[in-house]
Order: sequence, then C-alpha cells, then structure tokens
Amino acid sequence: MPIIRIEAVEDKKSGNYFVEIYYPADAEQPFVTTAPRYKSAAAAEHDTIAILAAAANRPGGGQRPPSAD
Repeated sequence: MPIIRIEAVEDKKSGNYFVEIYYPADAEQPFVTTAPRYKSAAAAEHDTIAILAAAANRPGGGQRPPSAD
C-alpha cells in the first residue's frame, strides 16, 4: 500500500508545474504543495524524489512521520 502520493500539476497562469504531496496516499487534500517553479512534470517529480532521498539519507533522516490516524 502506498504511503504517499506525488502529483505534478500544471499552473495555468504561469505554465510551470508545482508538486502536490498527499499523505496518506488516499488523502483528498495535499499535505504539501510547492510553488510552480518547474518547467515540466518530469522535472517536478524528479526533484521531489531527489529531495526525499536526500532527506532520508541525512543523519536522523528517514524517520517515520506521525501516524495520520
């Protein structure tokens, strides 16, 4: 079962993409939304994965967030 859901969304005003991260994965509203700074959906998704990976590899990183229950 997925824990989070990442969606790249096009900002109609700027044409750039922003990221919505849903936690838990089946949440109706995003837990985090970025600014529309990415030129493509792929760039938004790759950057998000890189940020998550970097945080998980820091000392003290990778800790589980509080339960959404």
